[in-house]
Amino acid sequence: MILPWLWRWPPGLVLAVLREVTSDVPVHRVERVESVRPPPPPSPAPDLQLPEDGVGPLFHRRYSVDIDLHLGCAEEVMGLFIAAPDRMVPGEVASFDAEGDHVDLRPGDDLVVRMPGPWNGPVRVLEVTPTSFRLVTRRGHLEAGQIEFRAADHGMRLLFEIESWARSSGWAADLLYDRLRLSRQFQAYLWVQCCARICAVSGGRMRNGVEIYTGRDVLAGEWR
Repeated sequence: MILPWLWRWPPGLVLAVLREVTSDVPVHRVERVESVRPPPPPSPAPDLQLPEDGVGPLFHRRYSVDIDLHLGCAEEVMGLFIAAPDRMVPGEVASFDAEGDHVDLRPGDDLVVRMPGPWNGPVRVLEVTPTSFRLVTRRGHLEAGQIEFRAADHGMRLLFEIESWARSSGWAADLLYDRLRLSRQFQAYLWVQCCARICAVSGGRMRNGVEIYTGRDVLAGEWR
């Protein structure tokens, strides 16, 4: 099973770097120390990978974009995401592979988010609503925690957010994410492009680009 990701790794990474360098999406980064409070844990299951199973600091991350003059409401836009999640991520770096016989997201579904290199992320769908869905990591993921995708209507404005609460799954993952920041940058590219695609399918335009908020748990100390 090594050859598929080895074949995809170099072109995927090169294309991601080129698109990030040439991207016209404004990105605003905010980093703070906070008391990170993850959502309630799901029912226990032996294959889930929760924050207490990870190492290193607990991170709270949020990617958010305000969309003006949109044609679709939050429920319509998220309906498209839930029905075909692959449409909302850059194909050169990620794909949602369902382990069942359907491509839409349903509670209890197991998926693998496939990416270039040994980054594949097994996840389980915890919850699906008309305007959101939430995933939890499974064994083998680089992270241990949860991530939620949601949209909300605010008058003529549509707010889309991706919010996660996670630790690294092991010391190697912590090195890549927290110390070298390689996988963190790769992750940022993925979700910024997801925000841009949501903006495109909504028929609207970004108000101020994408904000990336990163909160580091206060118990882990200050940023290095």
